[in-house]
Amino acid sequence: MALRLLGNSPEEGLALKNTTTSLRSDRENISMPLHVDESLLHTINRSTNPAIETTTVISTLVLDDLVDTTSKLAVNIPTSLNLSGTLLDPVKDISLQDTLNVHQLDMNTPSSAPPVTTSVHGPDLSPPSGLVPVSVCSPSCRKGFRKAIRPGKPICCFQCFPCRLGEISNQTDSIECFKCPWDQWSNDNRDQCIPKNTDFLSYEEPFGAILAASSIFSSVIPVIIIALFFCYRNTPIVKANNTSLSFLLLMFLTLCCICPLTFIGYPTEMKCLLRQAAFGITFALCVSCILAKTVMVVIAFKATKPNSNLRRWVGPQLSYTIIIAGTLIQVVLCALWLVFSPPFSEYNIHIHPWLIIVQCNEGSPIAFWCMLGYLGFLATLSFIMAFLARNLPDSFNEARFITFSMLAFLSVWLSFIPAYLSTRGKYMVAMEIFAILSSSSSLISCLFFPKCYIILFKSEINTKEYLMGQHTGRSMKVKKDVKH
Repeated sequence: MALRLLGNSPEEGLALKNTTTSLRSDRENISMPLHVDESLLHTINRSTNPAIETTTVISTLVLDDLVDTTSKLAVNIPTSLNLSGTLLDPVKDISLQDTLNVHQLDMNTPSSAPPVTTSVHGPDLSPPSGLVPVSVCSPSCRKGFRKAIRPGKPICCFQCFPCRLGEISNQTDSIECFKCPWDQWSNDNRDQCIPKNTDFLSYEEPFGAILAASSIFSSVIPVIIIALFFCYRNTPIVKANNTSLSFLLLMFLTLCCICPLTFIGYPTEMKCLLRQAAFGITFALCVSCILAKTVMVVIAFKATKPNSNLRRWVGPQLSYTIIIAGTLIQVVLCALWLVFSPPFSEYNIHIHPWLIIVQCNEGSPIAFWCMLGYLGFLATLSFIMAFLARNLPDSFNEARFITFSMLAFLSVWLSFIPAYLSTRGKYMVAMEIFAILSSSSSLISCLFFPKCYIILFKSEINTKEYLMGQHTGRSMKVKKDVKH
């Protein structure tokens, strides 16, 4: 953009120099760069030929400098610039979209003639239509994130951090995340709280279904053995093993195998209240029966000696007394447990925060371990007595089977303790069910499978002579040792 001035005399050249000085002064007032070619001004001053029409470029105004300076200082161009008595049209409030008017003045033109105006348009720097200029140096934080100011940066500069697990933010540019209620958890996007899943050992899941099927199958086996013993109740092998105690033991083993069903399913208050007590009492009945059988084996052998005072103890009364006494202690322990610190159902959200584990709180851990410890005491007592009687004659070989059964029983429950303490939730329940089924199966296998095998497949040895051990020299040797 240029201001072109035409002059015909030295006086007009002097006027042009004064006008340039005025422009330079105005340029300083508005702090706008104005470039004047000083060599051209020197040529004008030296010009003395009025006949020569001199065309001189006074200055060049850089439009970009003008726009930049005006936008930064937010000032207006003065209303008029006086060049040799001729008024220029005012340029008002120049902005990025305004048109800059530049005037060409001819000194030979009468002063009354209007100046020639040329419009020069600056570059269009306005934002696209419908868009607002961004005044921050960071993008907005979407839902599921929170804003955090960057250290050492302006407040408009921030960083977006995702909400932690269990917390959400449901609006953009959220300053903080909000924690979900105890029974809800954040979704994957962390912009909404959803209900937590509940977890317990149910019949619908494969693990619970397998345990339930194993429990039912195990409970059927004692029933089949009862039917088999009843059909062969007059055979020597059934009579020699105390038929009444065998039937009672098989009935109690059936209850022990059904007991795990109370551990499977939703833990209601009634289930939590009864399942451990049912487990403790039924196993106390089983182990008490085995203890009674062991005592009867020893007494029956000792009573064969002449003038033995143990003959009066041979009979069902002693065995029933042992069973009742051994079970009654366990009943008292369970009753005290249920009265003073009963088990109850609870929601556990501490193991997995995103999951609600529905479980039974035992109420008093001391009572639980006392109940389990009493079962161990009865089993240990039976094992010691059976182990001491293992060398009795073959007619009383029941002691050896009891020894193996109690050894298996104690091994299962000793292994159960560390496994039970190291698991949580439904796996703890599954571990207890596994221990119940394993110990019950070991008792059934060691005590009754050998007899069933003889009844079904070895009927030729199901005789009184064979059971008395008269077919082997070893049995006769044992009898001679016992007499001495």
